Amino acid sequence: MDALGEVGLGLLVAIENLFPPIPSEVVLPLAGFLAAQGRLSLPLAVLAATVGSLVGALALYALGRAWGPGRSRRVVAKLPLVDVADLERAQARFERHANVAVLVGRCIPVVRSLVSLPAGAQRMPVLRFAALTTLGSAVWNSVFIGAGYALGAQWERVGAYADLFTWVVVALLMLLLARSVLARIRRRRA
Repeated sequence: MDALGEVGLGLLVAIENLFPPIPSEVVLPLAGFLAAQGRLSLPLAVLAATVGSLVGALALYALGRAWGPGRSRRVVAKLPLVDVADLERAQARFERHANVAVLVGRCIPVVRSLVSLPAGAQRMPVLRFAALTTLGSAVWNSVFIGAGYALGAQWERVGAYADLFTWVVVALLMLLLARSVLARIRRRRA
């Protein structure tokens, strides 16, 4: 990022969307720190990160669109303790709340990348998807770049708080998954 500037930041964020092990919670505060030092432009850093987010999200959207609901249904049908009816209910729920799911999902760790797949599979209009992704990503990027800018040399502290938030989100998702599996087991026994 230091060598390529804002373009490097945009590339890193695009890659992070495709391969979530690269945490934006580290990349973005570092960009804020570099902006505080005058090595990056703060507005251009937010813009580059948002464009990178959009590019990565559109790639996953295209993958979801190519797979479509049919392939998802076939994959889910092969999974143990999962019923195709669950997928259909989830798809119906997504259709009802798609705008909120994409907008808010762009601000939730783990979900940030994954929300693009059902949006593509459900064939959400690409312009609406792009607009919601851009808005949600701009908020996420502004918060983390701004935190890195404000903390200066202590920009790494942002990562500790973000890690805690991520673990809370992952724990909640795991609880929801466990609850769903237990309900499925009970229904099958009944």
